[in-house]
Amino acid sequence: MIHSVFLVTAFTSIMVLFLIMIFLFVEGLPIFKHVSVGDFLFGHEWYPTDEDDPAFGIWPLIVGSGSVTLLSSLIAIPLGVMTAIYLAEIAPLKIRNIVKPAVEMLAALPSVVIGFFGMVVVAPFLQDTFDIAVGLNLFNASVMLAFMAVPTITSISEDAIYSVPPELKEASLALGATHWQSIYKVIVPASLSGISTGVILGMARSIGETMVVLMVAGGAGLLPTSIFDPVRPMPASIAAEMGEAPFHSDHYYALFAIGMVLFLFTMAFNLIADYVAHKYKQVGSATL
Repeated sequence: MIHSVFLVTAFTSIMVLFLIMIFLFVEGLPIFKHVSVGDFLFGHEWYPTDEDDPAFGIWPLIVGSGSVTLLSSLIAIPLGVMTAIYLAEIAPLKIRNIVKPAVEMLAALPSVVIGFFGMVVVAPFLQDTFDIAVGLNLFNASVMLAFMAVPTITSISEDAIYSVPPELKEASLALGATHWQSIYKVIVPASLSGISTGVILGMARSIGETMVVLMVAGGAGLLPTSIFDPVRPMPASIAAEMGEAPFHSDHYYALFAIGMVLFLFTMAFNLIADYVAHKYKQVGSATL
């Protein structure tokens, strides 16, 4: 009975994901009757509501999503990995018992609260500090997304570091290596699979986040030339426009096509994470 329950649960999860994917593609593919795949992906103009000559180019949206994800990763990856190393190998138990729950609490914060913080606190700070016209921009969105990605990266990386066999560290110390040398020459390479997986999943969360980028990215569907330019990532476009797109209109189909592209990006991140996890997987200390 228990075997059957787990089988049905797993099968249900797979079926739900499959049906969502089918619905996404059924609703998104009709737009390509009116616009080519190349013009849709690489067009520079997004004016889906223009009655005379609607434009369905999402390249600025793709660049906006990519730039926000890249910049947030540059902030979150070092912060998350170094925090994991500190908690697993350096921090005293008392400090660890305080810092670890605090980091994990970031994951419990609703994205709308983080977005509101970016609007009310970070945006005015950026305007005053850097003397810019708009505080809702690419940099603001990247910082907020980095806060959301850090708990994922830290948690998975810390688990990976803890899973390294203790005899590896003991052997390194016995051969005369310092604690720091043992960390970056033995422990980190041995846990590279889990760390890489955490990094990629953190990036996948950044590229798929909706509410934060909708609130603090600025909402301008233009190619950014600076980190302080407003952008409009793909999730923000879907969230902002789906409610006003007529049912089964070209605008409606185009938004679902954006969802298809976003789905493919996220799936690629997960496939890369799975590949990295298996490629660098360590099975026992003898494999090193």
